[in-house]
Amino acid sequence: MKPLQIEVFLCRSDNFGVLLHDPQTGQTASIDAPAAEPIIKAAKRRGWSISHILTTHHHTDHVDANLALKEEFGCEIIGPVDEAVAIPGLDRAVGDGDVFEFAGHPVSVIGTPGHTAGHVCYHFPDDKLLFAADTLFALGCGRLFERPAADMWHSLQKLAALPDETAVYFGHEYTLSNARFALTIDPDNDRLKARAKEIEALRAENGFTIPTTMGLEKKTNPFLRAADPAIRRHLGMETRGTEEVFAEIRKRKDNF
Repeated sequence: MKPLQIEVFLCRSDNFGVLLHDPQTGQTASIDAPAAEPIIKAAKRRGWSISHILTTHHHTDHVDANLALKEEFGCEIIGPVDEAVAIPGLDRAVGDGDVFEFAGHPVSVIGTPGHTAGHVCYHFPDDKLLFAADTLFALGCGRLFERPAADMWHSLQKLAALPDETAVYFGHEYTLSNARFALTIDPDNDRLKARAKEIEALRAENGFTIPTTMGLEKKTNPFLRAADPAIRRHLGMETRGTEEVFAEIRKRKDNF
């Protein structure tokens, strides 16, 4: 089986558009649908026809182009069962633990409530790919709009259990701001300091920070490191529960 091909580009102001193409079958999936024009242009530039949309959650900047892409390509829209009524054009609803195939590649659905109540991520285990949308960013995580911090913490732990070499594709180019914030939480982390410099240089040249890897996030992302003794000492929360530490980190990011 040939490797999947991935095309990444910007949509809207800071959303990532991601197309996933199987060269053997010709099938192409759009991960979410932030805006029709850049997605259609990217597909036509590569000579691809979009057969699927893998929707992660109901926010407008992730589903705005669903109906336009369905009209253009006749694609099947797959999305979270717990948000089914809010996903335009939904054809197939999936939830935590479900497994389906895209072009012969198994896809595991991971329920990750937190940013929204029914957010899901799509894991391609054979391809070592995770499409995390607004649950996990490079050096960050999504805001908590519909579920409490404890739910998001447990969702992130599901993702952190994936193999370190898993390539993580996320929903927004927030990484520079996330790096600057992370240094306020984990200032003595040498790997984080080095990564922040790399990100500063990359973004100065308008380079993308996508994808990251799960192993790198576990070493540098403060939202995955709420149990780390150095972070707990820095926050003065050595005796507090891990979920409480995570909630404090998320609160500080909200006000950063």
